Formats: sequence, C-alpha cells, structure tokens
Amino acid sequence: MLVSVAFGFGLLVGAVLVLLIVLAAQRGRRAAAVASSDVPDGVDAVIEALESAGVVLDPSNTVVRASRAAMAFGLVWNQALVHPELVALVDRARRGDEPITEELTLHRGPFGDASMHLSVRAARLGARYVLLLAEDRTESYRLEEVRRDFVANISHELKTPIGAVGVLAEALESAADEPAQVRRFASRLRIESERLARLTQEIIELSRLQASDALENAELVDVDHVVAQAIDQNRVSADAQRIKLVGGPPSGATIFGDESMLVTAVHNLIVNAIQYSPSGSRVGIGVSTRDGVVEIAVTDQGVGIPEDELDRVFERFFRVDPARSRHTGGTGLGLSIVKHVVQNHGGDIRVWSQPGHGSTFTIRLPEASHVAA
Repeated sequence: MLVSVAFGFGLLVGAVLVLLIVLAAQRGRRAAAVASSDVPDGVDAVIEALESAGVVLDPSNTVVRASRAAMAFGLVWNQALVHPELVALVDRARRGDEPITEELTLHRGPFGDASMHLSVRAARLGARYVLLLAEDRTESYRLEEVRRDFVANISHELKTPIGAVGVLAEALESAADEPAQVRRFASRLRIESERLARLTQEIIELSRLQASDALENAELVDVDHVVAQAIDQNRVSADAQRIKLVGGPPSGATIFGDESMLVTAVHNLIVNAIQYSPSGSRVGIGVSTRDGVVEIAVTDQGVGIPEDELDRVFERFFRVDPARSRHTGGTGLGLSIVKHVVQNHGGDIRVWSQPGHGSTFTIRLPEASHVAA
C-alpha cells in the first residue's frame, strides 16, 4: 500500500513537472513571438536601401535592424547602440509623440578615437519600435572649419599691408616739407600696395581654381613652352639676387589642360625657390616623361625644409620661414595655388628636401598622348 501511494505521488509530481515545462515552453514561444514579431511592412526594404545610417530598436533598446552604414559608423555593436547619447535620444523619442533631431559629435565605434559629426533623428515606428537615422556631416564640419580658418587667415594677412598703408600715408602727410622722407615713405607705400595687390590677386586665383569649371577651356599644352614662360617671368628677380635659372633640354611633352594655370604653377615654384635660395646659387627647372607621366621638377640649393613641416608646405598661408617670406613679399598662398592647379589637371605634386642642402618640388601630370591612347 505504501509503495502504491509513493508511486502515485511520483506520477503526480511528474505530471506537474511536465505541465510546468509545457506552460514554460508556451510562454517562451509567446515571448519569442512577441520579441521577434516583424517590424512594420516596408521597413526592412528601407533599411536595406539606406545610404545613411538607419537603426530599428525594440522596447528594450535591442537593435533588431541596422543598415550597413550604421555598422560602418560603429553605431551598433552586439545588437545594441554603442553611444549612450543615442540611447538617451531613443528613450526621449519613445516617450514623446514627435520626432527628435540633434547634432552629435561621437567617436567611431566602441573603441575608436576618431570623431564623427552626425545629424541624428529618432522617431517612433508604430507602437513598439523606434527608428534612428543618422547622416554623416563630418566632411561638411571639416570644410566649415577650413573656411573659418581661411577667413581668419585672410583677415590677418590683409591687416598688415592695410595697416602699413595707413601709417605710411600719415607719415607722408607729416613729412610733406622733407623731400627725402617723402621719397622713402612713398617707396615703402608702393611696396605695401604691391603686396596687397598680389595677395588679393592670389586669393581670387585660388577661388577660381576651386570652381567646378576651372578647366572649361582645356586644350593641348606644350610643357616646354610653359616652363620657358615661367623662367622668363622670374629672370629679372633671379638676376637681382644673383641666382642662376637653369632649364633642361626640350622634352617634347604635351598635356591636356589650361596653359595659363600651368604657367602660374611653375612660376610659383620658381618664385618659392628664389625666395629660399642664397645669392650666387642655382635653380634648375627640368621636364621628363616616363610611363605616360610628365614630371616638371624645380630644384634649388636653398635652406631646405624640416621633415616635420614637409606635409604642411601646401597649406594656405603656411610659411617655412615667416620672417623671410614677409621680407620678400611672400603671401603664403603660392604653393597652395600650385597644389590646386595640379589637382585640377589630374596630377599630384611631391616634395623632397634636406635642410641646408635644398629642395625639389616635382609636378606630375598625365601625358596627353598617353591619355589619348
């Protein structure tokens, strides 16, 4: 009898356990069904087609859908948003009725230190989900920063000659009865006015080079003729400093582009070489072709450029030796103009330098015959 009772009790316990397991399984299936329920129709297709970052989150802030861009930006990791700022934005959108838009600066990925500037918008998607969209504005922020720096630099650079013109004008007025002083001040006034005119012209030239139609008048250009013109434009200033300009043999090379722009680029390289070369030295200008590439090299025997400044020489208003440049009338825009001219022609520019031994700037452009082939 005792055995039968025990056996019956065991069956009862077993049945209860089985019932509990079945009920748990059913609850689990229902919970899984709720958790994995489909997002609203069409969202999958939209997320897949997005070029910007798109993320769909469920009520527990688990990421249920994410676009490729969201993964590339490092916004999602282990099915969760990486950045607490985004989580906070999603929570606010879930509690409200209207979409929320914010500009955020975030690190790329959970471990990265590179910053991104994003325009982020969060909105409720049905009753359960929240849609997060992010547009990358990093490049526009960078360009805006460049623009601000450029305007600030222009203001600074213009202030010096404009201020000097004003001071010299006052000095001329007070020295009206002293012919020698008038001549001296007038000479300085002419130098400053020329510097101001040169700076203004180079700013205009740089703006033109950045236009989308900078090469609308492109044609076949004789590279040897370009170099000859640039040398002739600098012959007087080189002779004044006892610097010899030495051209190489004819190359016969041609490129497709704007001749006046190319002359300006080579001219600026020669001007730069003369400014930083000692009296009695040489500046060599040579043209060579190899594997469809035309190379125009300008080599000086000047002071050279420190290695840590080589990457900066093409920046606007950057000067290796500010005192020397201002003394010689340099604007700090010459090499930047060269860079833009070369880029507009589909080429690049390289620099080699050794302090105390000189520098070589090399323009590399696609040869016309090679392009035509």
